[in-house]
Amino acid sequence: MSKIDDKLNDLLDINTEIDETQKKLPTIFKDPDKRLKEADKDATYGREVLYNLVERGQDAVDGILELAKETEHPRTYEVAGQLIKTVGETAEKLLTLQKQIRELEKTDSPQESPGTVNNNLFVGSTAELQKFLKDRMKDG
Repeated sequence: MSKIDDKLNDLLDINTEIDETQKKLPTIFKDPDKRLKEADKDATYGREVLYNLVERGQDAVDGILELAKETEHPRTYEVAGQLIKTVGETAEKLLTLQKQIRELEKTDSPQESPGTVNNNLFVGSTAELQKFLKDRMKDG
């Protein structure tokens, strides 16, 4: 380097030395088993939450129906109807979750192959095939 560069580096407080140290980055492993375990955990948690919501909703429906019978007020019947609808939708979400879990299990698990499949093909006339079959029956 020239003297001018050195003076400029000193004035601007620039370090011209090359740092040879390397930073070690963490190694990221893509673990499909971990992903499956987390998906199972999430599905289990989701099912528990939905079960709790359905159970609490059912208790609320029972309570609002009692209140509606006692008061005979139209608004309580309206709220009871909305609550019944909400509990039904939550139960439906539970069934949808169950279906999605089964679909994920199908895609995550290897498909079962039928094993060995032998396809035999006879090339020839009908007469030749009949002769072949007769000979097989005589031998076997």
